[in-house]
Amino acid sequence: LDRERAELHRLVVEAWDGGSPRRRGRLRVSVRVLDENDNAPAFSRGEYRARLREDAPPGTAVCRLRATDPDLGANGEVRYAINRRQSDPDGVFALEERSGVLRLRRPLDREARALHRLVVEARDGGAQPEGGLSAQAFVRIEIEDINDNQPVFEQDIYVTSISSHTQPGTEIINVVATDRDSGIYEVVSYRICSGDPYGKFSIDPQFGIIRTKKQLDHEAQTVFAEKQQEYTLHIAAEDCGSPPLTSLLMLDSMAVKIVILDINDNSPSFMSSPLSYVMEDVEVGFLVHHVIAKDPDEGRNGQVTYHILSGNENKAFVLDKITGLLTTAQLLDREVQDCYSLTVMALDDGSPALSATQILTIIVLDVNDETPVFLKQIYESAVHENQDPGEFVIKVEAVDRDAGLNSLLQYEILPGAGYENFKMNLNSGELVTAASLNRETQEVFSIKGSPSRSSTAQLYLTVLDENDHSPLFAKTQYQISVTEDLEEGSAILDLSASDEDDGLNGEVMYSLIDDTYGAFAIDSVTGSIVTTKALDRETKSQYTFRAVASDCSTHFPRSTTVMTVLIQDVNDNVPKFEQSYYKASVWEGQSPKTDIIQVFATDLDSGLNGETEYSILSGNENATFLIDSVRGILATNTGLDYENTSSYRETSSSHQLVLLASDRQTPSLNSTATVLITVLDVNDNPPVFSIPEYHVHVKESIPVGSHITEVSAEDCDAGTNAEITYAIISGNDRGHFCLDGRTGSVNLMKMLDYEDTMKFTLVIQAT
Repeated sequence: LDRERAELHRLVVEAWDGGSPRRRGRLRVSVRVLDENDNAPAFSRGEYRARLREDAPPGTAVCRLRATDPDLGANGEVRYAINRRQSDPDGVFALEERSGVLRLRRPLDREARALHRLVVEARDGGAQPEGGLSAQAFVRIEIEDINDNQPVFEQDIYVTSISSHTQPGTEIINVVATDRDSGIYEVVSYRICSGDPYGKFSIDPQFGIIRTKKQLDHEAQTVFAEKQQEYTLHIAAEDCGSPPLTSLLMLDSMAVKIVILDINDNSPSFMSSPLSYVMEDVEVGFLVHHVIAKDPDEGRNGQVTYHILSGNENKAFVLDKITGLLTTAQLLDREVQDCYSLTVMALDDGSPALSATQILTIIVLDVNDETPVFLKQIYESAVHENQDPGEFVIKVEAVDRDAGLNSLLQYEILPGAGYENFKMNLNSGELVTAASLNRETQEVFSIKGSPSRSSTAQLYLTVLDENDHSPLFAKTQYQISVTEDLEEGSAILDLSASDEDDGLNGEVMYSLIDDTYGAFAIDSVTGSIVTTKALDRETKSQYTFRAVASDCSTHFPRSTTVMTVLIQDVNDNVPKFEQSYYKASVWEGQSPKTDIIQVFATDLDSGLNGETEYSILSGNENATFLIDSVRGILATNTGLDYENTSSYRETSSSHQLVLLASDRQTPSLNSTATVLITVLDVNDNPPVFSIPEYHVHVKESIPVGSHITEVSAEDCDAGTNAEITYAIISGNDRGHFCLDGRTGSVNLMKMLDYEDTMKFTLVIQAT
């Protein structure tokens, strides 16, 4: 019979006797065919296709699956599920059990996975050993890209060097940035943001190749009168999204640094005067003149040494080749020689070396009998720094007891450290500045002034400070690592900035700018950065902010440094199971190593702190089960026998296991979950009669319908597998007895006749 073809059969049954005339009777019989679960669900399609944007929120419907089952009742009730063993182990999608609507469960990332292929099942509610009949279909889900990834440079910093004579159009370096998006979103263009105010360089917008655009010169000076020896270009990489996403090579640690290499293309040039005077009575070792030559080259190419080529045949002078200080090597006598012409050479240390020469004329001055005397031996004064040249400093005075021309005095400054910064009026003795002074370079000047005879006086000049320097940090950026279990108020770094100014102009105050999310503060006096709240790496793993150093003056010059604080993980999160209680079932008789269920636990920590291991804590005393420590798959370890583990006549047996999820740190953190495993019965035991033979004695006179005896059998299985029916299979050919198939009761159906048959042997079967 096939219920799905014909559920109802209507018959007309006729009975007639053998008399004459025959008599007939008719009866209508309706036979209704009961359903068996003999039809599996059938999907409307073998494969479903869908497209989904990667920014679709969880809960978005992907598609709807449809499967039909022509059976009735539970046999035709279809339920849907994703086959997690064959697809989607991470649970990105969820399938509604009854409606068949497939929904997004977790956020997508096309760059991690662009195609998802799911295996879905439709299963009816039949009572087969494995829980009904089922069918499979496939779902192919393509993830559409959005512009959610900015270009990323292959390096944080690019460094190269080129010669100062490099010609325009020369390729210097190639920067490369990639974008994980697809299509037009992965096409990157490049441009120079800053660091090239004079347009010395160009960049290929398509390939990121940086070339020279103008002639470079290591000794060339900018508008700020400083030599440009290094360029730091800030490069931006943009994708073609709308709006585009941009990645910048910024700051000193994320930029293209181009160093201009020097070549020895400049000779030294003399800066000092070719004329000098010296008194004839100076002692041996007296400083006569300071020879100064400058070379604009860098390094050894710009290191100058000094040498006397000629004019010093009698060894009257010594020239320090490093400092250029010319001193007397013996006593001078103006009456013997009143003038010296020295040929002095300045030689750089390049290869090949370049040089320059100068004729230095030294005039030896006469000494009178009477020495002019200054009114004071020590003069002291002060002047502000950064003033224009010509600022009045002090007036010195001397008298000479000689008469006539010998008493006419002229004043001058003798050579010494810093003497070139001042100018003396020859006749009046007034001292003025010859250059703008810088207190941070030299705060105190000790100057020897002299009338044109032989007396000297000492002048001590103090330069007063102006706030012309900003505080400077030792580094432009700091990167430190701290653990997330630091107590509130812990110091993580002591910043230090220096200011060359004096007094309040040089006192540094510290502060923080940018958002630290309330996690850090800085001591304004000491520069110590401390935590202001408990840190949590799982909430925020990195902080980037800037620290500011300002001085205490009214102008508040300041400088900044970038702080990057990396939060290191501490094992402070317990692995957590997705469920605290799991249920699973397994048929008895399954072979060992049969998978039962897979459990999942997650740990928010990282590294070993976040790697989870699974084990069975209790309920497995006989080692009946085992668990994969890495994947969490619980499986049988031995064959299961329902009859050995269940009470007689129960429908199932169960095992309750306590599972443990631990991280791999020492000591480890852990959590538990309970799994109830139900062992399902298989019809693997035949019924057994309580006794193999029944002996019954009856009188031949007992009436029809009398109860003769009752047979009984038992079955170790459960449920319908243990429901027994009885039948007589031989020995009742003439129909004397009747057996109740459900109870096993034997009753008499015909009168007995001892003389006809004195013994009946019935063979009864229990099924």
